[in-house]
Amino acid sequence: MSIKTKLSMIMSCSVLVILVLNIALSYYTTEENLRQDSETKMVLTAKQIAIAVEQNQYSSDYVKRQIGNNLWLAAVMAAGELDPDINNITNEELVRLSQKVGVSHISLMEQTDDDIVVSRSSDPREIGLSTKSMTYWYQAFKQLFEKQQVTIPQGQKLEHFWSDGFEYSTSSPSDIDIWGYYHDGKRNYIINPFYNNTEVDDYVKISSPDEILNKIREVNPSILEITGINPLTFGSPNMGDDGRDSNFSKLNNRPIRFGTYQYGSTDEDHRAVVRAIRTGQNVSFVSETHEQKVLKSFIPIFTPNQSSYVISIVMDYKQISSMVSEQLVSHASISLVLLEIVIFGSYLLAGYITRPIQSILGKVNDVADGHFDFRLKVRRKDELGQLANRINAMIRNLGHYTSRLKQMYEENRAVKEHLESIINQTADAIHITDLEGKVLRVNRAFEQLYGFRSREVEGRNLKIIPPEAEEEMKRQHAQLVEGMSITSNETTWMKKDGTRVEVSVSTAPVRDEAGEITALISVSRDITSRNRMEELLRRSEKLTTVGQLAAGVAHEIRNPLTTLRGFLQLQQESNKLNHRHLDLMLSELDRINLIVGEFLILAKPQAVHFQNRDIRFILGDVISLLDSQAHLHGVEFVLRASSDSAMVHCEENQLKQVFINLLKNGMEAMPNGGSIHIKLKHDEQSKRVRIEIRDEGIGIPEEMMPKLGEPFFTNKESGTGLGLMVSQRIIQSHKGMMDIKSVMNKGTTVIIELPASEQQPEVIEVDQVTVTDEPITDEEK
Repeated sequence: MSIKTKLSMIMSCSVLVILVLNIALSYYTTEENLRQDSETKMVLTAKQIAIAVEQNQYSSDYVKRQIGNNLWLAAVMAAGELDPDINNITNEELVRLSQKVGVSHISLMEQTDDDIVVSRSSDPREIGLSTKSMTYWYQAFKQLFEKQQVTIPQGQKLEHFWSDGFEYSTSSPSDIDIWGYYHDGKRNYIINPFYNNTEVDDYVKISSPDEILNKIREVNPSILEITGINPLTFGSPNMGDDGRDSNFSKLNNRPIRFGTYQYGSTDEDHRAVVRAIRTGQNVSFVSETHEQKVLKSFIPIFTPNQSSYVISIVMDYKQISSMVSEQLVSHASISLVLLEIVIFGSYLLAGYITRPIQSILGKVNDVADGHFDFRLKVRRKDELGQLANRINAMIRNLGHYTSRLKQMYEENRAVKEHLESIINQTADAIHITDLEGKVLRVNRAFEQLYGFRSREVEGRNLKIIPPEAEEEMKRQHAQLVEGMSITSNETTWMKKDGTRVEVSVSTAPVRDEAGEITALISVSRDITSRNRMEELLRRSEKLTTVGQLAAGVAHEIRNPLTTLRGFLQLQQESNKLNHRHLDLMLSELDRINLIVGEFLILAKPQAVHFQNRDIRFILGDVISLLDSQAHLHGVEFVLRASSDSAMVHCEENQLKQVFINLLKNGMEAMPNGGSIHIKLKHDEQSKRVRIEIRDEGIGIPEEMMPKLGEPFFTNKESGTGLGLMVSQRIIQSHKGMMDIKSVMNKGTTVIIELPASEQQPEVIEVDQVTVTDEPITDEEK
């Protein structure tokens, strides 16, 4: 989809959203306004109804007063013709009398012990009716019997007379009658004249607002129902769905004072009535009644002379819905026309805006194809013009960088091919693994040495480590991951066919640009032939050494033997024993014994027992042995050692012999006395123990340094040259290293390095050793 289409769609959708929001807002606003207007009209209608009801009430009161006067006159006329004793009066007499005085019926009420009942009546239905259950009337009747003025606030009061207006008849609940009650104190009964339903029907219609309600509904067809509600009895538990209540069935206390109650919901309407009376304001809401949506409004009416009531008006919601729908259709039609105009206009506007973009897009496609020899021409000063200028600059830079990248690519490709050629042509086996041990790459020398093809090992773990070397390889791998390198590690690896090969392996970590270790590169070389050559060389050196030793021994022993032979021949010729010659002969024999003893050290294998010992204690023992002899020659031992243990796996007596030889050499190199400095250091990183012995003697000439350690090479008059050779051989057997540095007239420094032991230090008991100038015997060794 093109930008032009997208831009047009965005503008059209934006306008569409605005129009939809406008329609929705207009819909809800119109509906709310129409509802408020309807509620206002309903309130005005209710007030009109209240005024009409109040006017009817005045008319009804006037009619009740006129009828009450007629009933009073009828009662007075009846009192003049009736016997004061009720027992002397018959019902037939009351029938004739009612016709004479012009009333419907006349009843006589007498007082019993606990009630007032109808004893005589022209209407048989009235006889026997009790008034005790009707507290309101019962109190009035008692007051009449007691010759008192009736104090009941409602009703009409004349002399000896009281009337309560229109009410449902007790004997005929469907009829509405009006009664009067007369008692002048001269008789034992109350005269009760009354008009029945047929006589007062027109008066009830005049006083009822139903006719007004019907007229209002004819004028406003949307009004479905108007109801006058008595808030004191409405919503009682016994009230039915039609508003009738058996407990409250009188005109003055029934729940529905006027109108009908067909669109009601008792619980919902009761809450609205209570709220309207409590707040004094109308309560309106939309409800669903008889599957019809209606708007209900409850308007409280407060009157000064009588109890307050609530007028309920139910309006059909279709009128509001139809008006809202009409307005919605009108808005939607206008919005559709506007939307069509916007779509067409936005498409034209988008074409104008995106025209430079089309030009830019075509040139960018040319750049993507590798053409950098053109420039965009967009003569605009807005963002698109700035974009065109920046694209021109980008094209220039891209052309420059692309040419450089091509050149660098060719150079890198040549270097890569050269390096790959070197790696593949080198004689050393190279393989690269990730940190998990999976092979990433191998060269041809690796395939030839171990018999694996590259496709067989790449992406897999190599199985060239013998089982006995796996622990050592894990330790080395941990060191490599930490960043250390391992060089010239001589070990044995396995080939594909299971045979073993001696190799020298150098492994180093490979880091990325961020310095993180990503892989390990190992270079291994077959040293089987070299080891064989070294073994042959060692054998040759041994033969050479044996020859030198044999020549030296023959030379050194021949001189004492010549001396012995001369003294023996002299004594044989003189036939005398010369004790001075005997001492010289014994001295020469001792010299021969010394030479033979040191020669046996080199020639005879000795049984040694290696143990973990602390070099500090060994040096301490040697210094203690030689301390007295050193004082005699004016020599002082200066020992510097840390408090940390320096454990090595060694043969203690052999190391003592090495230290004794070196310290004695140092003392003999200082004929005028001086200090011998001994420095002991344990390097935990390299895991080696370093011993440095430095004297302040005359030093060793530079031309003699290469010959040190050769048998029978010495600058001492009585030396054999075998002591240094024996010391070197002992250090080598301990897998250590000994180096000698010397400066004429300044002194000689001997450096010894031994591998440290990982075992914890143990308590060492050192026996007292005595050192003399005499040669060391085989037993002492």
